[in-house]
Amino acid sequence: MNKLSEPQFPEIAESLGGSVLEMEVMPDHVHLLLDVDPRIGINDFVGSLKRRSSHIIRTEFPAMKKRLPSLWTRGKFIATVGSVSVETVNAYIENQKGI
Repeated sequence: MNKLSEPQFPEIAESLGGSVLEMEVMPDHVHLLLDVDPRIGINDFVGSLKRRSSHIIRTEFPAMKKRLPSLWTRGKFIATVGSVSVETVNAYIENQKGI
């Protein structure tokens, strides 16, 4: 079976005008620390990131179309780091690796 290439999210984010600062893939969700131009809009950015990554993954693994009607849910948790440092958020994502 093919292994999904790691750089998908960073490449997609860059094509959308942002960047992935930190990423941790969990069994049932993904933590992303993103740098996004506020003029783009974080909600639209994350929605586009999810749509494009779903298209790429489902193209690489066509059997998933039969097993999963959709790869991602519409839900997302978005928080800005205005009240905490980027280092604090980075540490939180790093600590998720042990869970």
